[in-house]
Amino acid sequence: MDAFRLWRWGAAVIYKGIQYIVTATAEPDVWHWRFEIGDTVKSGSTQTRLAALAARRVQSKIDAALKARASPSNEQDNA
Repeated sequence: MDAFRLWRWGAAVIYKGIQYIVTATAEPDVWHWRFEIGDTVKSGSTQTRLAALAARRVQSKIDAALKARASPSNEQDNA
């Protein structure tokens, strides 16, 4: 099965150990996405024609969430 069909029907994909899902919507060129890191669930939508670009945008969001989680909090910096 090709990647487009997997994304279209919402098959889970793993990126950097984080499972995410991208699904097509009834609205053309709009994709819903969802991933979970620890107890935090992030979800949203993105507008693009290409399923691969929608997936890449989710991967960028995962990168940002992992970076934010790895950095020390402001409270620790001020202590």
